[in-house]
Amino acid sequence: MDKKEISNSIQEIIENNNDSYKGYKQVADKANDSQLRSFFIQQAAERKEFAGKLLNQLKIYNPDHNDNASGSAVGSLHRTWINVKTALSQDNDEALLEECLRGDKASIEDYEEFLNNNKEIPDNLRSTITQQVQDIKNTLESVSRLEDVH
Repeated sequence: MDKKEISNSIQEIIENNNDSYKGYKQVADKANDSQLRSFFIQQAAERKEFAGKLLNQLKIYNPDHNDNASGSAVGSLHRTWINVKTALSQDNDEALLEECLRGDKASIEDYEEFLNNNKEIPDNLRSTITQQVQDIKNTLESVSRLEDVH
């Protein structure tokens, strides 16, 4: 992949994190359980932080990148949290958790696909992405445990 394609892929991950942020905020507003609501709010903040860190890394990696022109991101826009409306309409915490599981699994796939397809990225960018995917995997485990309780 060339620098432009890599930049577009990073932009897509940023957009997915922004979608995850919005999705977690929406489910937090709908959650019945206060602990679950707090968990969702925490995850929303984490995804916003992820997007910010990746945007900073992208600006360092490719200062000329125009985030409005990322063709690959437009092609698969907002896949991660597309079904939040369905979960919200069911009005129960289990449905919200299931949607979070689905969204986080899709996020992990996107991150891992990026890492597998881009072996030549700078170490600092690889480190940031690797840490974020590990954090999402940890969240996935937490969501699975919470789903067992609800």
